[in-house]
Amino acid sequence: MTTTTPLLAVHDLHVAYPGKGLRAPRTEVLHGVDLDVRPGETLGLVGESGSGKTTIGRAVLGLAPVTGGSITFDGVDITNASRRHRRELSRSMQVVFQDPYTSLNPSLLVGDTLAEPLVAHGRSAHDARAEVAGLLDRVGLPRDAARRLPREFSGGQRQRVAIARALAVRPRLIVCDEPVSALDLTTQAKVLELFLELQRDLGVAYLFVSHDLAVVRYLSHRVAVIHDGRIVETGPTRDVTEHPTDPYTQRLLLSAPVADPAAQRARRERLAAVRASSGSPSSEAAA
Repeated sequence: MTTTTPLLAVHDLHVAYPGKGLRAPRTEVLHGVDLDVRPGETLGLVGESGSGKTTIGRAVLGLAPVTGGSITFDGVDITNASRRHRRELSRSMQVVFQDPYTSLNPSLLVGDTLAEPLVAHGRSAHDARAEVAGLLDRVGLPRDAARRLPREFSGGQRQRVAIARALAVRPRLIVCDEPVSALDLTTQAKVLELFLELQRDLGVAYLFVSHDLAVVRYLSHRVAVIHDGRIVETGPTRDVTEHPTDPYTQRLLLSAPVADPAAQRARRERLAAVRASSGSPSSEAAA
């Protein structure tokens, strides 16, 4: 991180979806969210299913209906950016989705998948093909992968292809929406190492959305915890994950399993005490 000036700044963000019926009221998903991502850093956004964390990423990408507040990127308001502006923004902002099995076009060769964004942003087909080999090298895939279809790869390899596609236009920010949750633990670790390596080498920033505190703790410089559409705690990763102040964050941490039976038993006892003191039901789901 070279500066404290935010690359991405979200202020008082509200998102509401239309109701299902003609006169049904809108469903508000985000309630005044504030967060920022600085150049070259990773902000881990963590919360349980339905907390609104993915909606924040979608709003940043222009895929969710913003009903209040603002989103700025590199000092420019992009809250209601036009389609043309969004196309220009895609040079600087990319996304890696959760499921590598569905995020890639199954009918396109990997080489064509990686060349596509380059051509869309003005590169010649010849130059784009020349850059594909370098992208494959960057994410640890063999160059002959360009001549194969996505179905010929494992889940971890497909996610590497998706990461390479995001890197093709050399973005400054990548929104990572649960990018390792569909992978086994060994593959998760390798892909997380790749994210760290790319950040060290390229200086790219990540908004890293996850339900997994262990993943967020490993990867992030700072952590924002979201609950019921509101950010309840933000701070340096060590502070949030070792000394949380919000009861919800405490419950998330204590709900995470550990291998030691004695430590796990102690966690269950502490979790029960936190739930009792905060008035939370004992059946609350862990993230």
